[in-house]
Amino acid sequence: MTSLDKPTESTDHNPPDETGDARAVTEAALFEAFGGVRGMVETVVPGLLFVAIFTVSKDLHVSAIAALIVSLVLVVVRLAMKDTVKHAFSGVFGVAFGVVFAMFTGNAKDFYLPGMLYTLGLALAYIVTTLAGVPLIGLILGPVFKENLSWRTRNPGRKKAYAKASWAWGLILLAKCAILFPLYWWSDTTRLGWVLVALKIPPFLLAVWLTWVFLAKAPAPIDVFAEMEAEEKAAEERKAAAEAAGGRHRREV
Repeated sequence: MTSLDKPTESTDHNPPDETGDARAVTEAALFEAFGGVRGMVETVVPGLLFVAIFTVSKDLHVSAIAALIVSLVLVVVRLAMKDTVKHAFSGVFGVAFGVVFAMFTGNAKDFYLPGMLYTLGLALAYIVTTLAGVPLIGLILGPVFKENLSWRTRNPGRKKAYAKASWAWGLILLAKCAILFPLYWWSDTTRLGWVLVALKIPPFLLAVWLTWVFLAKAPAPIDVFAEMEAEEKAAEERKAAAEAAGGRHRREV
């Protein structure tokens, strides 16, 4: 077993420079995985525009079309800047589902229902996968940290951190649903919309911060890509050495 196979000590016992590096890598990975500040803005703007227009005009069609247009504009801007579009595209699909659903039922509150159901499903996914031993946050961040699923069997300390983070995400999203669904049933569209917009970023930031705390104290990820490259290089060197040895043997004979 190599040193990489063994769980390392928590960063509390590592030298200060290694601790800072680990935390910086973790922070950068979280920003990449969850879209950073720009991703949060792209998540909030369509819903904010919908509720703002609907509060003034009470016109479902105008509000919905405006939200969809601004979502498409955000994607076009991403494409023009040759930037990652996955977060913007996910926003477009979410808004499109909301628009279609609200137009179909004629109830403006239904613009928010697909997103609320998605949040509930995601909360349950975090909890169920954690109970099953494959916490969802590990499946999301494993490729970002270049460790894939190595944390499941080779890095128990990191698996524990992923489990804690997934519990945090699941419970935070469930708490958010516990606020929104009663409003959907018993409140008006305007109040639901403003509360939903207000709850877009704070719970997300809390979950990301807790994930950062858990992972910053966890053992370092095992870079399985680097391991595979090292194995391939070693195999090539062995092959080259064997061919060289065979050539010398033939010359001697």
